[in-house]
Amino acid sequence: MTAAVRGLLLAAGLALIGYGLYGLLGDPYITDPVDVLVWGFGGLVLHDGLWVPLLCLLGAFLARGPVLRGWLVVAAAVTAVGLPAVLRAGDDGGNASVLPLPYLRNWLLVLAATAGLALLVALAGRRRRRERAVGRRDRAVRRRAPREDRS
Repeated sequence: MTAAVRGLLLAAGLALIGYGLYGLLGDPYITDPVDVLVWGFGGLVLHDGLWVPLLCLLGAFLARGPVLRGWLVVAAAVTAVGLPAVLRAGDDGGNASVLPLPYLRNWLLVLAATAGLALLVALAGRRRRRERAVGRRDRAVRRRAPREDRS
């Protein structure tokens, strides 16, 4: 990546951070922006201090290939976002519109769909490797063939 592209991406990222902070500090519903910043810092510490190392260790010890590791990261992220709704299903406090969807079924469908996609990616990678191996073997066989005597 060139220095110009990196500079543009850095400028765009800083602009987005500035816009977010402007919105945070200017929102009339947020009475104490420090509480929001403490919450954000806590999330950062939880993510970088616990979640990522745990996923890296599990991926290193349980998953052999990059596709499976990638799917485990996706499954962990989907679970982290969806698990609160799955655990609270049926606990609507008398208001049926609070949690109106079948969250367990939907969570399982998302996991199944992403697992299927990961399986397709893995199978495509395996097929590509086989085709390359066959191509290398054919080239090796052609090189070893004896030359005809032209005399």
